[in-house]
Amino acid sequence: MQATPNAFSVLSHPSLDHSGGGRAIGDMPRPVTLLESAELLKGGKSVGIMHNGSLYRLQATKLGKLILTK
Repeated sequence: MQATPNAFSVLSHPSLDHSGGGRAIGDMPRPVTLLESAELLKGGKSVGIMHNGSLYRLQATKLGKLILTK
């Protein structure tokens, strides 16, 4: 039985490297900051995010997925 992946192992998985380099996990940079979605949503269903002068909306679905829209 395989262990549940943590956020770091998912973010650094070689399949996410679209450059074609096929780098191993040890070669990937660690994320600078890791936040739980609950910290961003603060008990709500959505939150606005300003990025480069544009407003984005991060929302949680009924199935527990996240959607980011501009």
